[in-house]
Amino acid sequence: MGAVPGVMLTGVCKAFGGNAALVDLTARVRPGCITGLVGPDGAGKTTLVRLVAGLLTPSAGHITVDGLDPVRDAGSVRAILGYMPQRFGLYEDLTVMENLRLHAELQGLDSGEQPVVFERLFMFTGLAAFQARRAGRLSGGMKQKLGLACALLRRPRLLVLDEPSVGVDPLSRRELWRMVRELCAEDTCIIWSTAYLDEAERCDEVLLLNGGRLLFQGRPGELTARLHGRTYLIPCVAGERRRLLARVTCEPWVRDGVIQGRNVRLVCVEGALESPDTALGLPQTARAVPVAARFEDAFVDILGGLPAGRSALAGMGVQGGAPEAAMVDAEALTKRFGDFTAADNITFRVPAGHIFGLLGPNGAGKSTTFKMMCGLLRATSGRARIAGVDLLDAPEAARGRLGYMAQKFSLYGDLSVLQNLAFFAGIYGLAGARRRDAIDRMVSLFHLAPFARASAGELPLGFKQRLALACAVMHNPPVLFLDEPTSGVDPITRREFWRHIGALVENGVSVVVTTHFMDEAEYCDEIGLIYRGRMIARGAPDDLKERIRSADLPDPTLEDAFIGLIRRHDAGDAA
Repeated sequence: MGAVPGVMLTGVCKAFGGNAALVDLTARVRPGCITGLVGPDGAGKTTLVRLVAGLLTPSAGHITVDGLDPVRDAGSVRAILGYMPQRFGLYEDLTVMENLRLHAELQGLDSGEQPVVFERLFMFTGLAAFQARRAGRLSGGMKQKLGLACALLRRPRLLVLDEPSVGVDPLSRRELWRMVRELCAEDTCIIWSTAYLDEAERCDEVLLLNGGRLLFQGRPGELTARLHGRTYLIPCVAGERRRLLARVTCEPWVRDGVIQGRNVRLVCVEGALESPDTALGLPQTARAVPVAARFEDAFVDILGGLPAGRSALAGMGVQGGAPEAAMVDAEALTKRFGDFTAADNITFRVPAGHIFGLLGPNGAGKSTTFKMMCGLLRATSGRARIAGVDLLDAPEAARGRLGYMAQKFSLYGDLSVLQNLAFFAGIYGLAGARRRDAIDRMVSLFHLAPFARASAGELPLGFKQRLALACAVMHNPPVLFLDEPTSGVDPITRREFWRHIGALVENGVSVVVTTHFMDEAEYCDEIGLIYRGRMIARGAPDDLKERIRSADLPDPTLEDAFIGLIRRHDAGDAA
């Protein structure tokens, strides 16, 4: 009898000490298709990926890859495996070509074969023009393409991708997806672990994990079909959507709720509503419109829905500026590094109680703009004002009026939660009783007491995010800067985070955010799309979608708008 193709998992368990990471998992991953691996943080996704790759040994159960045991037949499995780890695992001080050569040698690729293989991979990934560039200087999207190229050096029969698109912009993600989809034609078995549920929706099959257990295996459409008649859009008057969302998500028959452009999107409990308009207590001007379910709706539903209650920050004494006051004001901001212009004449204003999103592909200039607005980078020309204070004239005073949450967990991992809070209280000038009160308030509001003396680096990801936000808002700033604050975080935790942000904004705080999650960008009142150092489009999320609406694309998503506006700009430049 021949080997069973693909990956077979039978009763697989994995425990670390007394903690079970996977429990009695039985599933099959078929060749010739993409199997998405999804679940909240701590669900067991990375553990499963490492077991399949032979990097861990199961505590119980059995795994085969094309009939081979990943541990007992490790050498044979490595010969047919392409593995792309969660973190960028290449050498940043080596060039693209040097990384490829190193990995080719490590994988035993004959030197005579290498030129032909490299040429094939350069054509496939579009990296030919960047062979001499150091990996550390590549954009996020190009780094992922290089990582994929290194995983494909030997044309694997099993390709394992552990969250390959975290921190990658929608344009690069779509390109990465196209390249991986092409491999299916070669009957490759592909496992794609992802935090982006729109990606999971494109997979042929999904494995949905929670708490180490398999909750669902099948086609994404089979899961979304369970929500028939339970998903609604509520059109809102401008400025009312955040208040409406905060109110209706406290109702027991609401399973999930998010902002989608000018609308609030709801998932209701099965069989709970006959008349949603009446049950939700909607004003006469608002009507719940039934819409088709998305995979993300079904994902949150099967996990039990949103955490109950309102944000603790709704009662926090944070107060922003007067309505319509320009709390963030960027005027012709420009930054040059030698003869390279990273940001060119960027102008925008953010009134009190508004969210402004800076979006753009990796390397477009949004992070440079963001850093100039935070006072972390001095502008070559132009002005930036925070709550009326000029960053050029009074940088310390301006920085005292803002809170900053960095792209990566930027707190001190070796310090405890309380030590981190005390350190940032000192940075923001809080002393004595004010400092003690601020720390106590943050511990209480964000439920950090059980972890007060734990090292920040050992916190669960959701609590790391809570601590980072607590450090950013403990001095009651009227302006908050969020630089990709939820990169790699699961949808449930992201919803909790945006519940807090919504509460702050309702108190008048102004927010500037960068993100690659287009569902998060829907929360913005206005978006600025930056490309090649310039702001090429501005407007509310629904306004940007409207610009690319067509007969071929009658109902565009914000991701469609992001990609379409960039391509339209390129076409104009080419013309």
